[in-house]
Amino acid sequence: MYPKIRRVQVNRMPVTITNSVKKLREERLMSKAELARMAGVSPITIDRIERGEDCRMETKRKILLALGFSLAEKTKVFQD
Repeated sequence: MYPKIRRVQVNRMPVTITNSVKKLREERLMSKAELARMAGVSPITIDRIERGEDCRMETKRKILLALGFSLAEKTKVFQD
């Protein structure tokens, strides 16, 4: 009766974001797990962000605060 709907998967290119999370974390002698715990996110999320993948604004806020920055200092960590 109805025509079959064909679903096509669109390959999306990951968005690359320049950030200083890894550098700042290592300067503070923190592991990814420690930063993740302090920020309330998973270590996998920290790894993705350090590789330049995009994340939600809320996640950026959590990481900023966990690294000891204020929200006004966002550009010291995330250069997007």
